[in-house]
Amino acid sequence: MREKIICLRCEREMHHIRREKLQLGQTGWILGDIPNLLAGAMEVDIYSCPECGKLEFYLTDGEEDKMPQKQCPNCGKWHDFDYPKCPFCKYNYNK
Repeated sequence: MREKIICLRCEREMHHIRREKLQLGQTGWILGDIPNLLAGAMEVDIYSCPECGKLEFYLTDGEEDKMPQKQCPNCGKWHDFDYPKCPFCKYNYNK
């Protein structure tokens, strides 16, 4: 059974709408949708307030919610897939 979630605006109980996967990443100018597709998705539960229409998103439990990782070809360290540059050595993936 789901926990009751109360709207912070009008203090009414929010209704669970559904579980949805939100696409991560972004469409690029050169590579198009490829980075978007490789970034994966984040699974969330969506709640709505029947009074004011406010939406709230909550992460679901599970390992599938973690950001995909990639290894930098320059320094060899692993980091989140959506970085345009390596956060450690600043290698630029968009060269």
